[in-house]
Amino acid sequence: MPVTIGAKPAGDFSNPIELLGDCHRRIERFLAVLVAVTRQAHGGPMSPEQRDEWLRALDYFRNAAPRHTADEEESLFPRLREIKLLQIRDVLPKIQELENDHEMASEWHDLVEQLGRRWLADGRLTPEDTEFLSDALARLSELYAHHIALEDQSVFPLAAAVLPNREKANIGIEMAKRRGLDPQRTMDQLSTLSSIVE
Repeated sequence: MPVTIGAKPAGDFSNPIELLGDCHRRIERFLAVLVAVTRQAHGGPMSPEQRDEWLRALDYFRNAAPRHTADEEESLFPRLREIKLLQIRDVLPKIQELENDHEMASEWHDLVEQLGRRWLADGRLTPEDTEFLSDALARLSELYAHHIALEDQSVFPLAAAVLPNREKANIGIEMAKRRGLDPQRTMDQLSTLSSIVE
């Protein structure tokens, strides 16, 4: 299952809520790679193409996915909690549920990382480890299906509607900083958005 690496996302840092949704599409694609390769090779030797895709997927979840979690937990969710509107009060329990999901996903990703690196190093997994890996990926798939739907259909549309433009701009700048981008350059690029204050 080929994955397009380096494809330009639909969103950018001037539209951080849309960019968060784009991150979900990458999570879905890379998780699908892990699931597909596990089913195809079932702990045995991987083809060169499978190895390459597997390594890219592991690298994504080790390096990029934690930034997405930080985007939500450090930039988006605290700002939503500060808004005093009825619809925000209704979504606060969902935000807590999403944060709990992040903790659980992190534990399962740690197991996938450990087993996945062992598979790459040894060329194969034991039947027991293959079962552990398949189970962890099944649990992650189930968690992400619910988690992403909740954010895409409920939390993100609400955030786009209620957050002032200045706060959206600040979220975009914080997201850029997490990715090692020049904050001043990012700020200049977002100046049009951040100058519009609701």
